[in-house]
Amino acid sequence: MRNTFRVVRSVAAITLLACSHCFADNASTDYGEILVIDEDTGRGVPLVELTTVNHLHFVSDSAGRIAIREPGLMERPVFFYVRSHGYEFPKDGFGYRGSKVTLAPGKPVTLRLKRMNIAERLYRITGEGIYRDSVLLDHPTPLKDSLSAGKVVGQDSAFAVPHRDKLFWFWGDTSRISYPLGHFWMAGATSEVPGRDGLDPAEGVDLNYFVDETGFSRPMCRLGVKRGLIWADAFATVRDDSNQQRLVCHYAHMESLSKILGHGLAIYDDEHEEFRRLAEFDLEELWRWSAQSHPIHQSVDGTDYLLLGDVYPTVRVPARLADFKTLDSYESWTCLLPESTNEHPKVDRNENGQLRWQWRADTLPVDHAMERKLIAAELITRDEARGQPVDAESGKRVRLHRGSVNWNAHRKRWIMIACEQGGTSNLGEIWYAEADEPTGPWRKAQKIVSHDKYSFYNPVHHAFFDQGRYIYFEGTYTTTFSGNQIATPRYDYNQIMYRLDLDDARLESCRN
Repeated sequence: MRNTFRVVRSVAAITLLACSHCFADNASTDYGEILVIDEDTGRGVPLVELTTVNHLHFVSDSAGRIAIREPGLMERPVFFYVRSHGYEFPKDGFGYRGSKVTLAPGKPVTLRLKRMNIAERLYRITGEGIYRDSVLLDHPTPLKDSLSAGKVVGQDSAFAVPHRDKLFWFWGDTSRISYPLGHFWMAGATSEVPGRDGLDPAEGVDLNYFVDETGFSRPMCRLGVKRGLIWADAFATVRDDSNQQRLVCHYAHMESLSKILGHGLAIYDDEHEEFRRLAEFDLEELWRWSAQSHPIHQSVDGTDYLLLGDVYPTVRVPARLADFKTLDSYESWTCLLPESTNEHPKVDRNENGQLRWQWRADTLPVDHAMERKLIAAELITRDEARGQPVDAESGKRVRLHRGSVNWNAHRKRWIMIACEQGGTSNLGEIWYAEADEPTGPWRKAQKIVSHDKYSFYNPVHHAFFDQGRYIYFEGTYTTTFSGNQIATPRYDYNQIMYRLDLDDARLESCRN
């Protein structure tokens, strides 16, 4: 069956690529082309929205291109309003942000945007038509399948981990083009490592999906459940008793978005290319695996630990399979006394009244949500908290939602990429912070990405893509939780990659 999946993937990719180029070769001369670029870098900007006076709407692809073949718009001046999250087009004399252009086949028009975001939007990673306009215009693209990899049109919340000389990618709920319901048991794909047949992350991620007999992304973590959803997180590698690398994760069996039926651990079967149940636990033990955790490795006194947490790490366990599945091996980063409960926390202070922060095996962890509870109960002060950063510019408290922490060799510090709960756009604001330790304290943060009334939740920084001063992170671009009822065609409910230059002077204010 494994070989069958590989053959289907290969045939589907070749067929789609051939068809897309044939279509482009036959039709490209009929299209007008608009290329939207970053005025500083000259790179095409994806997700730029152009709208005519009579409300015709166009969106740039991952190369920043828009292909237009509208009889009423060709060979005549047409005004386009221009807007894009985190980018700005200059106003004209009447205050309109837009431009009048004349579309004609073979005569590309270039528009230049000023980037307001500190981070740079690079490309869409998942979904249909990533380079749709570039294909129509017969431009080369970096992906083997530029139109419909895995026949996926939407994917929620990304996880990625290097494993056995490849990069493994996993997502939650996955949409298909053929029916409103997709599948809800974790999708998966692999890509090659950059420098070893893999694309430079500045160019894209070439995904090779695990698919079913129809070519659509197949479930990777069904685990034999008959009803409900499987949401998995904490994808990581550990060593088994034979010192072999194994890929593991935590899973939650959900009846609905808010009701959990059970949870446990799973291990990847490399031969059959799917996850198998490893252990099941009581719901009371759920605190060890924060939702959306992106584990990191840290060596402490010769022991390789996995650090887990919703934003900054608050739980650790030795990175060995035997320990990963043993509850007693887990420790919490905490300032609570062992008798604490979620409803009645009690803080631990020394004889001088200072909080006693430490790793403990018998106490609940203190994450950013628990810290807010302790602050509200006046058990700790904001200055004593470790995960309550303020805006480096205004001093306003930033309420963290989810994100990831990684060591960065260029900054020689731990760096955080996290989403804000609330903000100017609910779950649409992304922040950067630094600390000397993965557990903080995280004192100051700088906003690096803003979305206008649109969510960009569950961001994750891929440290395996780090290139000196440049880091890469992605998130889920969606109307969900934003209050916006107008979804961006093709982009909505998909993953978008950003790049951040760590030498940008505006990040210096984050040093504690």
